[in-house]
Amino acid sequence: MPTPPPALQTELDARLDHAIARRTAAAPDGDHVDPVVSVWLGDLDGRPRYERAALAPHYAASTMKLPLVIAAFRRAVRGELDLASPVRVTGTFASVLDGSSFALDEADDQDPQTWAALGGTRTVAELAEAAITQSSNIATNLLIDVVGLAEVAEVLRVVGCSPATVVTRGIEDGVARRAGLTNTVTASDLGLVMAAVGRREPRLGGEAVLGPVEELLSRQVHLDQVPAGLPAGTPTASKSGWIPGVSHDVALVRPHGEDPFVLAVCTTVDLDEAPAAALVAEVAREVWRAEHPAEEGQP
Repeated sequence: MPTPPPALQTELDARLDHAIARRTAAAPDGDHVDPVVSVWLGDLDGRPRYERAALAPHYAASTMKLPLVIAAFRRAVRGELDLASPVRVTGTFASVLDGSSFALDEADDQDPQTWAALGGTRTVAELAEAAITQSSNIATNLLIDVVGLAEVAEVLRVVGCSPATVVTRGIEDGVARRAGLTNTVTASDLGLVMAAVGRREPRLGGEAVLGPVEELLSRQVHLDQVPAGLPAGTPTASKSGWIPGVSHDVALVRPHGEDPFVLAVCTTVDLDEAPAAALVAEVAREVWRAEHPAEEGQP
């Protein structure tokens, strides 16, 4: 990225205050949480260039799939896991709390291909692909059972994430959720994880692990958040997440002719899916324009 203007923090604070107020004006009246919009912009060494409520914890939604897939490839490179190994596909899982059974709902997922394999198998590599590119819930839970949550925690530890960022259970593990086990992230920690991918962090396995992970991220089909706010054709590798009231995205951006950077945006706000994604996209757009003042006013 170009050298930031001296008043980048002040300028972006003002831009984002305006954008957030305008976008959240359509939020429903009545009982609702105050909007929390967190932003982390930094380089591949993990050095922040701009931060806004970057340490605020948010429910992770599907962004937890990023460290999970890193953990899978890390174990594979260590020889502990074969990416070609078949995994039996089931929609029923055991709670991490007490082993009780819970089931995913296919209607709440975005991965018909893996669901079509119920009773059959998918390889570990295919599950990783689906978890990232389709944001598949069923593939994610199957991958957790294969990889282990301790390995995910180790990825977060290695890159220096704060205690606020944890992955403690699978998706829709209601018994664990009610007992207080949750998956949370901060924008700062998501930025650190993605920066580690971009620089091929040696402690995570370097190119052998993180090259394939970036390739997966570059094939993600859900591009309505950070990538939508950047100029058309800007290369990105990203992982987004959404549930009602929560919309996040973290992107490794490699602009043509410029230094790469990472932008993480986490929002907890009472907006439907499309306007919430539009809010994240607008944050990305304002970040880009603040860094590229010569492009101000362009679409």
